[in-house]
Amino acid sequence: MEKYNNLSGESNITSYSIDENSITILFNNGWFYLYSTMKVGLANMDQMKTLAIKGFGLNSFINKNVRELFDKKWR
Repeated sequence: MEKYNNLSGESNITSYSIDENSITILFNNGWFYLYSTMKVGLANMDQMKTLAIKGFGLNSFINKNVRELFDKKWR
């Protein structure tokens, strides 16, 4: 997994892993969430990947747009 840069200093995201059709996100509470293109759509997935790499805005985007559209969550 890649460390999330958290440029705002306020994100709950610790790290992420990008695959062709999905992104896995580790939050600072120890929960992993897997989001796929099938659930969130291509435009949302592209935006999530861009924000993850940028290190800014991913947590807010998830909360506003795809919060409950995860495929799987685990610790």
